[in-house]
Amino acid sequence: MKAIAVFPESREIKYIEHPEPQITQPQQVKLKILDVGICGTDRHICAFNFGERPPDSNYLIPGHEALAEVIEIGSAVEELQVGDLVVPEVRRPCLDSTCRACQAGQQDYCYTGTYSERGIQELHGYMTEMVVEESTRHLHYVPPQLREIAVLTEPLTIAEKAYAQIVQIQQRLPWFPQAITDQQPGRGLKALVLGAGPIGLLGAMLFISKGFETIIYSRSPIPNEKATLAQEIGATYVSSMETRPETLARQYGPIDVVYEAVDAAPIAIEILPHLNRNAIYLFTSPATPEEPFGIDASEALRTLTMRNQVIVGTVNAGPATFTAAIEDLALFQQRWPHTLSALITERVPLTQAPTLLTQKRPGIKYVVNPARS
Repeated sequence: MKAIAVFPESREIKYIEHPEPQITQPQQVKLKILDVGICGTDRHICAFNFGERPPDSNYLIPGHEALAEVIEIGSAVEELQVGDLVVPEVRRPCLDSTCRACQAGQQDYCYTGTYSERGIQELHGYMTEMVVEESTRHLHYVPPQLREIAVLTEPLTIAEKAYAQIVQIQQRLPWFPQAITDQQPGRGLKALVLGAGPIGLLGAMLFISKGFETIIYSRSPIPNEKATLAQEIGATYVSSMETRPETLARQYGPIDVVYEAVDAAPIAIEILPHLNRNAIYLFTSPATPEEPFGIDASEALRTLTMRNQVIVGTVNAGPATFTAAIEDLALFQQRWPHTLSALITERVPLTQAPTLLTQKRPGIKYVVNPARS
């Protein structure tokens, strides 16, 4: 079968023939890959910045944002049927029996760092025609009506995990009064989303659906496609090229939540002094600045302490957040059908993937269709 492969030693990205996997155990599930989203992680892997090939292979098949169809099941599989649509999780637990997180099925919080990840670390990904999963444990059923947008599940899980941590951490204070319904827990609070890529826009949808007044702070000046989509969902779009953080704070007031999805360290750090008391800041990008930049660490620590603020780093997602993402995609589809579909700029065949993985194009989310190749 066809696949895209990253060869770290020769620093090549190729369209290759890869052995078709077969079911060999009763609990296994064979999948036909329908959609694979391309994201910044994939581009970093294809720039040879990180990524680990499987120990028994000289290449890594990238791709971790996937939608697939079940085409064959082992004799012990009862949870899924042939024809079902599924979204697979990315991270798989480590094998260390002392890792409390992985033993509890929360491998996104793995203590040992020896987890594996589809398309990223020691496991082939989904940028191919078919895969075999070892069990249904890491597969999530998708309703047929979400077929065209379900590939957005994995990027939405980043925001879902961030929001789950916000709710848990902010139980320390009266943030969500009982008078506010569960459907609008963020009413009266302000969320700032840094970045208007897929993770940022999906995060903005989530915060708006929870009742937060939401501002998207991104580089591109207005007018632009992302600003239009932001306005469609009820967010305020502000260009960082036109409005500095201190001006943003004066115009819109202190921020209660910052959801960072911009992969740009300087601007993310410049937001820190403008948070509200008791605010929470979630970093999702391991951003590496092109050049060193300064920060007044003493003032930052003083503000953090005196205002009871919290800074959290978050990465990957666990089973509960995949379930939440699928449920919220269904809600977003009802509320913003055009906007949600517009996040997908183009679907392309597998043969075009190497170009998209190495040359960033205008748009929001590119999706590879292995079946079209």
